[in-house]
Amino acid sequence: MRQTVTAARVEQFMKALGQGVKEPARVFLVGGASAVLLGWRNATIDIDLKALPERDDLLRQLSTLKERLEINIELAAPDNFIPELPGWEDRSQFVRQEGRVTFLHYDFYAQALAKLERGHEGDRRDIEQMVKRNLVEPEKLLHLFAAIAGEIPRFPALDATSFRRAVEQFVASTRKE
Repeated sequence: MRQTVTAARVEQFMKALGQGVKEPARVFLVGGASAVLLGWRNATIDIDLKALPERDDLLRQLSTLKERLEINIELAAPDNFIPELPGWEDRSQFVRQEGRVTFLHYDFYAQALAKLERGHEGDRRDIEQMVKRNLVEPEKLLHLFAAIAGEIPRFPALDATSFRRAVEQFVASTRKE
Protein backbone atom coordinates (compact mmCIF):
# COMPACT_ATOMS: atom_id res chain seq x y z
CA MET A 1 0.00 0.00 0.00
CA ARG A 2 1.44 3.35 -1.06
CA GLN A 3 1.23 6.30 1.30
CA THR A 4 -0.14 9.73 0.45
CA VAL A 5 2.51 12.28 -0.31
CA THR A 6 2.88 15.32 1.93
CA ALA A 7 5.44 18.11 1.67
CA ALA A 8 7.60 16.25 4.20
CA ARG A 9 7.47 13.11 2.03
CA VAL A 10 8.44 15.08 -1.10
CA GLU A 11 11.38 16.53 0.84
CA GLN A 12 12.35 13.04 2.02
CA PHE A 13 12.20 11.85 -1.60
CA MET A 14 14.38 14.75 -2.84
CA LYS A 15 17.00 14.15 -0.17
CA ALA A 16 17.12 10.39 -0.88
CA LEU A 17 17.33 10.87 -4.65
CA GLY A 18 20.08 13.45 -4.23
CA GLN A 19 22.06 10.98 -2.13
CA GLY A 20 21.61 8.15 -4.65
CA VAL A 21 22.38 9.87 -7.96
CA LYS A 22 26.05 10.22 -8.87
CA GLU A 23 25.84 12.29 -12.08
CA PRO A 24 24.32 15.78 -12.41
CA ALA A 25 20.63 15.79 -13.22
CA ARG A 26 17.64 18.10 -13.14
CA VAL A 27 14.34 16.85 -11.80
CA PHE A 28 11.26 18.89 -12.61
CA LEU A 29 8.40 18.39 -10.14
CA VAL A 30 4.89 18.48 -11.56
CA GLY A 31 1.33 18.80 -10.29
CA GLY A 32 0.65 17.63 -6.77
CA ALA A 33 4.31 17.62 -5.78
CA SER A 34 4.51 21.34 -6.56
CA ALA A 35 1.16 21.99 -4.89
CA VAL A 36 2.13 20.37 -1.57
CA LEU A 37 5.57 22.00 -1.50
CA LEU A 38 4.01 25.43 -2.09
CA GLY A 39 1.24 24.79 0.42
CA TRP A 40 -2.02 24.94 -1.46
CA ARG A 41 -2.62 21.21 -0.96
CA ASN A 42 -1.90 19.12 2.13
CA ALA A 43 -1.21 15.91 0.21
CA THR A 44 -1.19 14.30 -3.20
CA ILE A 45 -1.31 10.70 -4.41
CA ASP A 46 2.03 10.65 -6.23
CA ILE A 47 5.13 12.49 -7.26
CA ASP A 48 4.99 13.30 -10.96
CA LEU A 49 8.25 14.43 -12.49
CA LYS A 50 10.44 14.83 -15.52
CA ALA A 51 14.14 13.99 -15.23
CA LEU A 52 16.83 15.38 -17.52
CA PRO A 53 18.77 13.55 -18.65
CA GLU A 54 16.80 10.33 -18.31
CA ARG A 55 19.75 8.12 -17.41
CA ASP A 56 19.50 4.50 -16.29
CA ASP A 57 21.02 5.13 -12.86
CA LEU A 58 18.50 7.85 -12.10
CA LEU A 59 15.56 5.76 -13.34
CA ARG A 60 16.72 2.80 -11.24
CA GLN A 61 17.00 5.07 -8.23
CA LEU A 62 13.40 6.25 -8.78
CA SER A 63 12.23 2.64 -8.85
CA THR A 64 14.15 1.87 -5.64
CA LEU A 65 12.76 4.93 -3.85
CA LYS A 66 9.22 4.12 -4.95
CA GLU A 67 9.47 0.86 -3.00
CA ARG A 68 11.60 2.06 -0.10
CA LEU A 69 9.53 5.17 0.61
CA GLU A 70 6.21 3.50 -0.32
CA ILE A 71 5.14 6.34 -2.60
CA ASN A 72 3.96 6.49 -6.19
CA ILE A 73 6.47 8.08 -8.53
CA GLU A 74 5.45 8.71 -12.13
CA LEU A 75 7.40 10.02 -15.12
CA ALA A 76 4.71 12.44 -16.23
CA ALA A 77 5.05 16.04 -17.36
CA PRO A 78 2.96 18.48 -19.40
CA ASP A 79 5.00 17.83 -22.55
CA ASN A 80 3.74 14.23 -22.49
CA PHE A 81 0.20 15.53 -23.05
CA ILE A 82 0.43 18.90 -24.80
CA PRO A 83 3.02 20.47 -27.10
CA GLU A 84 6.20 21.63 -25.36
CA LEU A 85 6.04 25.32 -24.49
CA PRO A 86 8.91 27.42 -25.78
CA GLY A 87 11.13 28.51 -22.89
CA TRP A 88 9.62 26.10 -20.36
CA GLU A 89 13.00 25.20 -18.85
CA ASP A 90 13.87 28.86 -18.27
CA ARG A 91 10.52 29.45 -16.52
CA SER A 92 10.90 26.39 -14.28
CA GLN A 93 11.45 27.57 -10.72
CA PHE A 94 14.31 26.37 -8.53
CA VAL A 95 13.28 24.33 -5.48
CA ARG A 96 16.57 23.07 -4.03
CA GLN A 97 19.83 21.28 -4.70
CA GLU A 98 20.34 17.82 -3.19
CA GLY A 99 23.69 16.28 -4.02
CA ARG A 100 24.09 16.30 -7.80
CA VAL A 101 20.34 16.76 -8.40
CA THR A 102 18.77 20.15 -9.02
CA PHE A 103 15.04 20.12 -8.24
CA LEU A 104 12.75 22.58 -9.97
CA HIS A 105 9.02 23.14 -10.33
CA TYR A 106 8.16 22.37 -13.95
CA ASP A 107 7.07 25.58 -15.72
CA PHE A 108 3.75 26.61 -14.15
CA TYR A 109 2.43 27.88 -17.50
CA ALA A 110 2.88 24.43 -19.02
CA GLN A 111 1.30 22.85 -15.93
CA ALA A 112 -1.66 25.24 -16.14
CA LEU A 113 -2.23 24.58 -19.85
CA ALA A 114 -2.06 20.81 -19.36
CA LYS A 115 -4.56 21.09 -16.50
CA LEU A 116 -6.89 23.29 -18.58
CA GLU A 117 -6.77 20.73 -21.38
CA ARG A 118 -7.62 17.91 -18.96
CA GLY A 119 -10.40 19.94 -17.40
CA HIS A 120 -10.90 18.30 -14.01
CA GLU A 121 -12.38 20.36 -11.17
CA GLY A 122 -9.29 19.84 -8.99
CA ASP A 123 -7.12 21.04 -11.87
CA ARG A 124 -9.14 24.26 -12.05
CA ARG A 125 -8.52 24.88 -8.33
CA ASP A 126 -4.79 24.31 -8.87
CA ILE A 127 -4.69 26.84 -11.71
CA GLU A 128 -6.58 29.37 -9.61
CA GLN A 129 -3.92 28.94 -6.92
CA MET A 130 -1.17 29.42 -9.50
CA VAL A 131 -2.75 32.73 -10.50
CA LYS A 132 -3.42 33.77 -6.89
CA ARG A 133 0.23 33.09 -5.98
CA ASN A 134 1.51 35.01 -9.04
CA LEU A 135 3.01 31.88 -10.58
CA VAL A 136 0.89 32.34 -13.72
CA GLU A 137 -0.32 35.52 -15.42
CA PRO A 138 -3.55 34.78 -17.34
CA GLU A 139 -2.70 36.97 -20.35
CA LYS A 140 0.72 35.31 -20.69
CA LEU A 141 -1.02 31.93 -20.48
CA LEU A 142 -3.11 32.92 -23.51
CA HIS A 143 0.03 34.08 -25.35
CA LEU A 144 1.83 30.79 -24.64
CA PHE A 145 -1.18 28.80 -25.79
CA ALA A 146 -1.02 30.70 -29.09
CA ALA A 147 2.66 29.77 -29.37
CA ILE A 148 1.84 26.03 -29.31
CA ALA A 149 -1.50 26.08 -31.16
CA GLY A 150 0.15 25.08 -34.46
CA GLU A 151 1.65 21.99 -32.82
CA ILE A 152 -1.63 20.67 -31.37
CA PRO A 153 -2.39 18.51 -34.48
CA ARG A 154 0.74 16.49 -33.61
CA PHE A 155 -1.14 15.28 -30.50
CA PRO A 156 -4.08 13.26 -31.86
CA ALA A 157 -5.74 12.94 -28.45
CA LEU A 158 -6.14 16.73 -28.22
CA ASP A 159 -9.18 18.57 -29.49
CA ALA A 160 -7.77 21.95 -30.51
CA THR A 161 -11.14 23.72 -30.41
CA SER A 162 -12.11 22.61 -26.91
CA PHE A 163 -8.55 23.20 -25.63
CA ARG A 164 -8.60 26.77 -26.99
CA ARG A 165 -12.06 27.35 -25.54
CA ALA A 166 -10.95 26.14 -22.08
CA VAL A 167 -7.95 28.48 -22.09
CA GLU A 168 -9.95 31.46 -23.34
CA GLN A 169 -12.76 30.88 -20.84
CA PHE A 170 -10.33 30.59 -17.95
CA VAL A 171 -8.52 33.80 -18.92
CA ALA A 172 -11.86 35.61 -19.38
CA SER A 173 -12.98 34.45 -15.91
CA THR A 174 -9.90 36.05 -14.35
CA ARG A 175 -10.71 39.39 -15.99
CA LYS A 176 -14.09 39.55 -14.21
CA GLU A 177 -12.56 39.29 -10.74
